[in-house]
Amino acid sequence: MLRVSGLSVSYGPVKALTDVSVDVPRGEVTAVIGANGAGKSTLMRTLAGLVRAAEGTAELDGEPVLGRRAEDIVRLGVSLVPEGRSTIPELTVDENLRLGGMWRTRHERATTLTQVYDLFPVLAQRRAMHASTLSGGERQQLAIGRALMCAPQCLLLDEPSLGLAPLIVTQILGLVRDLATQANVAGLLVEQNAVTALRVASQGVVLNLGRVVMSGPAAQIASDEELRHAYLGY
Repeated sequence: MLRVSGLSVSYGPVKALTDVSVDVPRGEVTAVIGANGAGKSTLMRTLAGLVRAAEGTAELDGEPVLGRRAEDIVRLGVSLVPEGRSTIPELTVDENLRLGGMWRTRHERATTLTQVYDLFPVLAQRRAMHASTLSGGERQQLAIGRALMCAPQCLLLDEPSLGLAPLIVTQILGLVRDLATQANVAGLLVEQNAVTALRVASQGVVLNLGRVVMSGPAAQIASDEELRHAYLGY
Protein backbone atom coordinates (compact mmCIF):
# COMPACT_ATOMS: atom_id res chain seq x y z
CA MET A 1 0.00 0.00 0.00
CA LEU A 2 1.02 3.57 -0.69
CA ARG A 3 0.10 5.69 2.33
CA VAL A 4 0.30 9.49 2.16
CA SER A 5 -0.20 11.38 5.43
CA GLY A 6 -0.38 15.12 6.11
CA LEU A 7 1.38 16.09 2.89
CA SER A 8 1.93 19.81 2.33
CA VAL A 9 3.82 21.40 -0.59
CA SER A 10 4.59 25.06 -1.27
CA TYR A 11 5.91 26.96 -4.26
CA GLY A 12 7.43 29.95 -2.51
CA PRO A 13 4.60 31.71 -0.66
CA VAL A 14 1.92 29.71 -2.51
CA LYS A 15 0.62 26.54 -0.83
CA ALA A 16 -0.10 23.93 -3.51
CA LEU A 17 -1.06 21.12 -1.12
CA THR A 18 -2.21 21.35 2.48
CA ASP A 19 -2.42 18.35 4.83
CA VAL A 20 -3.28 15.83 2.09
CA SER A 21 -3.76 12.23 3.19
CA VAL A 22 -4.66 9.29 0.96
CA ASP A 23 -4.29 5.50 1.08
CA VAL A 24 -3.71 3.65 -2.19
CA PRO A 25 -4.28 -0.09 -1.66
CA ARG A 26 -2.62 -2.70 -3.84
CA GLY A 27 -4.78 -4.31 -6.50
CA GLU A 28 -6.97 -1.23 -6.90
CA VAL A 29 -7.07 2.14 -8.61
CA THR A 30 -7.54 5.25 -6.51
CA ALA A 31 -8.63 8.30 -8.51
CA VAL A 32 -7.63 11.83 -7.56
CA ILE A 33 -10.00 14.28 -9.20
CA GLY A 34 -10.63 18.00 -9.14
CA ALA A 35 -10.55 21.15 -11.23
CA ASN A 36 -7.46 22.76 -12.74
CA GLY A 37 -5.25 24.15 -9.99
CA ALA A 38 -6.51 21.69 -7.39
CA GLY A 39 -2.99 20.32 -6.79
CA LYS A 40 -3.37 16.96 -8.55
CA SER A 41 -0.16 17.07 -10.58
CA THR A 42 1.78 18.52 -7.64
CA LEU A 43 0.77 15.47 -5.61
CA MET A 44 2.09 13.12 -8.29
CA ARG A 45 5.33 15.03 -8.85
CA THR A 46 5.99 15.11 -5.11
CA LEU A 47 5.50 11.36 -4.76
CA ALA A 48 7.86 10.83 -7.71
CA GLY A 49 10.58 12.95 -6.08
CA LEU A 50 10.37 15.84 -8.54
CA VAL A 51 9.00 18.33 -6.00
CA ARG A 52 10.09 18.64 -2.36
CA ALA A 53 7.45 18.29 0.35
CA ALA A 54 7.28 20.86 3.14
CA GLU A 55 5.52 18.54 5.58
CA GLY A 56 4.07 15.06 5.78
CA THR A 57 5.06 11.51 4.93
CA ALA A 58 4.57 8.97 2.17
CA GLU A 59 5.35 5.27 2.53
CA LEU A 60 5.20 2.32 0.15
CA ASP A 61 4.67 -0.89 2.11
CA GLY A 62 6.21 0.83 5.13
CA GLU A 63 9.27 2.21 3.29
CA PRO A 64 9.63 6.02 3.28
CA VAL A 65 9.27 7.59 -0.17
CA LEU A 66 9.74 11.31 0.46
CA GLY A 67 13.23 12.75 0.78
CA ARG A 68 14.78 10.31 -1.69
CA ARG A 69 16.15 11.12 -5.13
CA ALA A 70 13.76 10.49 -8.01
CA GLU A 71 15.84 7.58 -9.33
CA ASP A 72 15.86 5.96 -5.88
CA ILE A 73 12.09 6.26 -5.65
CA VAL A 74 11.82 4.38 -8.94
CA ARG A 75 14.06 1.64 -7.55
CA LEU A 76 11.84 1.52 -4.46
CA GLY A 77 8.94 0.62 -6.75
CA VAL A 78 7.14 3.90 -7.53
CA SER A 79 6.83 4.70 -11.24
CA LEU A 80 5.30 7.84 -12.77
CA VAL A 81 3.58 8.15 -16.15
CA PRO A 82 3.77 11.94 -16.52
CA GLU A 83 1.20 14.16 -18.15
CA GLY A 84 1.74 14.61 -21.89
CA ARG A 85 2.91 11.12 -22.90
CA SER A 86 6.56 12.11 -22.57
CA THR A 87 8.14 9.56 -24.85
CA ILE A 88 11.30 10.32 -26.85
CA PRO A 89 10.16 10.79 -30.46
CA GLU A 90 13.59 10.23 -32.04
CA LEU A 91 13.94 6.78 -30.47
CA THR A 92 12.18 3.61 -31.55
CA VAL A 93 9.44 1.98 -29.52
CA ASP A 94 11.90 -0.68 -28.39
CA GLU A 95 14.52 1.87 -27.37
CA ASN A 96 11.96 3.90 -25.39
CA LEU A 97 10.91 0.81 -23.49
CA ARG A 98 14.44 -0.34 -22.74
CA LEU A 99 15.24 3.08 -21.29
CA GLY A 100 12.53 2.53 -18.70
CA GLY A 101 14.37 -0.38 -17.11
CA MET A 102 17.98 0.44 -17.86
CA TRP A 103 19.05 0.12 -14.21
CA ARG A 104 17.76 -3.48 -14.00
CA THR A 105 19.65 -6.61 -15.02
CA ARG A 106 19.62 -7.72 -18.66
CA HIS A 107 17.50 -10.76 -17.78
CA GLU A 108 14.97 -8.67 -15.84
CA ARG A 109 14.68 -6.18 -18.71
CA ALA A 110 14.18 -8.93 -21.28
CA THR A 111 11.51 -10.65 -19.20
CA THR A 112 9.57 -7.45 -18.56
CA LEU A 113 9.91 -6.34 -22.19
CA THR A 114 8.23 -9.55 -23.31
CA GLN A 115 5.43 -8.94 -20.81
CA VAL A 116 4.94 -5.36 -22.05
CA TYR A 117 4.74 -6.49 -25.67
CA ASP A 118 2.21 -9.17 -24.68
CA LEU A 119 0.18 -6.49 -22.91
CA PHE A 120 0.42 -4.00 -25.80
CA PRO A 121 0.43 -5.98 -29.08
CA VAL A 122 0.41 -2.78 -31.13
CA LEU A 123 3.76 -1.82 -29.61
CA ALA A 124 5.21 -5.19 -30.55
CA GLN A 125 4.10 -4.59 -34.13
CA ARG A 126 5.75 -1.16 -34.14
CA ARG A 127 8.82 -1.94 -32.04
CA ALA A 128 11.27 -0.78 -34.74
CA MET A 129 9.34 2.41 -35.57
CA HIS A 130 10.14 5.82 -34.11
CA ALA A 131 7.83 6.98 -31.33
CA SER A 132 7.04 10.08 -33.41
CA THR A 133 5.09 7.89 -35.86
CA LEU A 134 2.66 6.57 -33.25
CA SER A 135 -0.88 7.80 -32.69
CA GLY A 136 -1.82 9.53 -29.42
CA GLY A 137 -3.28 6.36 -27.96
CA GLU A 138 -0.24 4.33 -29.00
CA ARG A 139 2.12 6.88 -27.42
CA GLN A 140 0.14 6.64 -24.20
CA GLN A 141 0.52 2.87 -24.27
CA LEU A 142 4.25 3.36 -24.82
CA ALA A 143 4.47 5.74 -21.85
CA ILE A 144 2.69 3.21 -19.61
CA GLY A 145 4.81 0.38 -20.99
CA ARG A 146 7.99 2.29 -20.23
CA ALA A 147 6.83 2.82 -16.63
CA LEU A 148 6.11 -0.90 -16.34
CA MET A 149 9.69 -1.68 -17.37
CA CYS A 150 10.63 -0.61 -13.83
CA ALA A 151 8.45 -3.42 -12.38
CA PRO A 152 6.57 -0.91 -10.20
CA GLN A 153 4.68 -1.75 -7.04
CA CYS A 154 2.91 1.60 -7.28
CA LEU A 155 1.98 3.19 -10.60
CA LEU A 156 1.30 6.94 -10.72
CA LEU A 157 -0.63 8.14 -13.78
CA ASP A 158 -0.98 11.87 -14.37
CA GLU A 159 -3.83 12.71 -16.78
CA PRO A 160 -3.39 9.67 -19.08
CA SER A 161 -6.57 10.57 -21.02
CA LEU A 162 -5.41 14.07 -21.97
CA GLY A 163 -6.05 14.76 -25.66
CA LEU A 164 -7.34 11.28 -26.47
CA ALA A 165 -10.61 10.30 -28.14
CA PRO A 166 -13.32 8.99 -25.76
CA LEU A 167 -13.05 5.40 -27.02
CA ILE A 168 -9.28 5.39 -26.51
CA VAL A 169 -9.72 6.92 -23.05
CA THR A 170 -12.02 4.06 -22.06
CA GLN A 171 -9.50 1.50 -23.33
CA ILE A 172 -6.52 3.10 -21.59
CA LEU A 173 -8.23 3.50 -18.22
CA GLY A 174 -9.70 0.01 -18.42
CA LEU A 175 -6.20 -1.28 -18.99
CA VAL A 176 -4.97 0.64 -15.94
CA ARG A 177 -7.63 -1.00 -13.79
CA ASP A 178 -6.73 -4.46 -15.12
CA LEU A 179 -3.03 -3.82 -14.49
CA ALA A 180 -3.68 -2.93 -10.86
CA THR A 181 -5.87 -5.97 -10.30
CA GLN A 182 -3.79 -8.59 -12.11
CA ALA A 183 -0.33 -7.43 -11.00
CA ASN A 184 -1.42 -6.38 -7.48
CA VAL A 185 -0.12 -2.87 -8.09
CA ALA A 186 -1.25 0.19 -6.17
CA GLY A 187 -2.62 2.51 -8.87
CA LEU A 188 -2.95 6.25 -8.26
CA LEU A 189 -4.75 7.96 -11.13
CA VAL A 190 -4.97 11.73 -11.53
CA GLU A 191 -7.76 12.74 -13.91
CA GLN A 192 -9.73 15.81 -14.86
CA ASN A 193 -12.22 13.50 -16.57
CA ALA A 194 -13.95 12.71 -13.28
CA VAL A 195 -16.79 10.59 -14.68
CA THR A 196 -14.49 8.15 -16.46
CA ALA A 197 -11.95 8.05 -13.63
CA LEU A 198 -14.57 7.17 -11.02
CA ARG A 199 -15.86 4.35 -13.23
CA VAL A 200 -12.52 2.53 -13.20
CA ALA A 201 -11.46 3.40 -9.63
CA SER A 202 -12.40 1.66 -6.41
CA GLN A 203 -11.66 4.69 -4.25
CA GLY A 204 -11.74 8.40 -5.00
CA VAL A 205 -10.22 11.57 -3.56
CA VAL A 206 -11.51 15.04 -4.43
CA LEU A 207 -9.00 17.88 -4.24
CA ASN A 208 -9.91 21.55 -4.19
CA LEU A 209 -7.29 24.29 -3.88
CA GLY A 210 -4.79 21.78 -2.51
CA ARG A 211 -7.04 20.27 0.15
CA VAL A 212 -8.97 17.01 0.34
CA VAL A 213 -12.66 17.85 0.43
CA MET A 214 -13.92 14.28 0.17
CA SER A 215 -12.56 10.75 0.00
CA GLY A 216 -14.25 7.37 -0.08
CA PRO A 217 -15.68 4.75 -2.41
CA ALA A 218 -15.66 5.96 -6.03
CA ALA A 219 -19.33 5.08 -6.49
CA GLN A 220 -20.28 7.18 -3.46
CA ILE A 221 -18.41 10.22 -4.80
CA ALA A 222 -19.92 9.78 -8.27
CA SER A 223 -23.44 9.72 -6.82
CA ASP A 224 -23.01 12.84 -4.65
CA GLU A 225 -24.81 15.47 -6.75
CA GLU A 226 -23.94 18.41 -4.50
CA LEU A 227 -20.25 17.53 -4.53
CA ARG A 228 -20.23 17.09 -8.32
CA HIS A 229 -21.74 20.52 -8.90
CA ALA A 230 -19.54 22.24 -6.31
CA TYR A 231 -16.15 20.79 -7.22
CA LEU A 232 -16.26 18.72 -10.38
CA GLY A 233 -18.38 20.84 -12.72
CA TYR A 234 -20.89 18.24 -13.93
